[in-house]
Amino acid sequence: MDFIANILLGAGAIGAGIFCLVLSRRLKSLSQLDSGMGGAIAVLSVQVDEMTAALGAAQEAATGSAETLRALTMRAETAAAKLELMLSSLHDLPEMGDEGERRRPCVVRRARRLHEPEVAE
Repeated sequence: MDFIANILLGAGAIGAGIFCLVLSRRLKSLSQLDSGMGGAIAVLSVQVDEMTAALGAAQEAATGSAETLRALTMRAETAAAKLELMLSSLHDLPEMGDEGERRRPCVVRRARRLHEPEVAE
């Protein structure tokens, strides 16, 4: 019985040694940077770093574009308000005459006040 147990124990040790040898070769092929999984991981790591830098640059550009767009929108709103005022002032123009010409508006201009000289007391 001891003999059979020793044979089984030796066979188990040989099987474990073969398993360790196969596992060692697989790990060595995975960790090689030239080819295999190690190389793929290294390339992906570099690509992640590049994408992070590109994302930061894109965020900065988007922030700058948003500020520019905000300023342009404010200018457009100001111009739209001026245009609305101009359009509303068109209602004050005289109607077209019978001959198709516009009547000249009667414009009254105020004379500028001259500054009175200061009187020294």
